[in-house]
Amino acid sequence: MLKKSARYLHELMETESAQLAKLHKIVQDSFDEEALISQRVSEENEKRRPTFGERVADRVAEFGGSWPFIIIFSSMLLGWIAINTFVLINHPFDPYPYILLNLVLSSVAALQAPVIMMSQNRQGVKDRENAANDYVINLKSEIEVRHLHEKIDLMMEEQYHHLFEVQQQQLKMLEELQTELRKLKPESGKK
Repeated sequence: MLKKSARYLHELMETESAQLAKLHKIVQDSFDEEALISQRVSEENEKRRPTFGERVADRVAEFGGSWPFIIIFSSMLLGWIAINTFVLINHPFDPYPYILLNLVLSSVAALQAPVIMMSQNRQGVKDRENAANDYVINLKSEIEVRHLHEKIDLMMEEQYHHLFEVQQQQLKMLEELQTELRKLKPESGKK
């Protein structure tokens, strides 16, 4: 009877070990699925190549919002003013109110503004796509966390059930040992 109980306890432990291995595999698969979703999102973003106009708009917006642009543009303005004011004093090609300079500045602003807006619109579309992808990934993560909680709760419930069975089996074994000891006591008293 003791060997049978010990075998049963051993089988319970093996069953519990197998269940833990299954749970570990389920959790690992969930993590792998999450990685696959992240990879799919980044691959979809990389598939769409920007057109020539979009690349130009991005470069113009990038350069137009940088310190080198500000420094170069300020230097050109100061150079224009200096040449027309000090170098070409007698015959400036753009005298003091600098009407030609104003025309050039207005033209640059008129051309640069729509190009920057195109770049910003494209960036806005990319940001919206990234936000939607982030939402999908976050939703998937939330669902997976809920599933993991449920699996852990189930595992704990099963573990408590197994522990209860193990404890019941151990109590039976103790009772059997006590019975065996009681049988041995009268025999040892007879000697």
